[in-house]
Amino acid sequence: MAVTKSAKKALRQSIKRRKGNLQKKRKIKDLIKKVKNLASEKKIEEAKKLLPSLYKALDKAAKKGVIKKNLAARKKSRVTKFLQ
Repeated sequence: MAVTKSAKKALRQSIKRRKGNLQKKRKIKDLIKKVKNLASEKKIEEAKKLLPSLYKALDKAAKKGVIKKNLAARKKSRVTKFLQ
């Protein structure tokens, strides 16, 4: 366990950041699932309407360092390819 004051603060910060990062990753996974489910149900137009929000979530996560830039690009590419 953390002993010094600064180590305790660092621990609090890392716990808080981890929670936020996991929420962002969960949001991305949920959006991808929604898009793929809609596409498999032949609701392509509805799936395409969700793409901007998915792109936004991926770009923000990549910018903040939650996921790597290439991972975001790959996920965007594969989801778009899936809808074609």
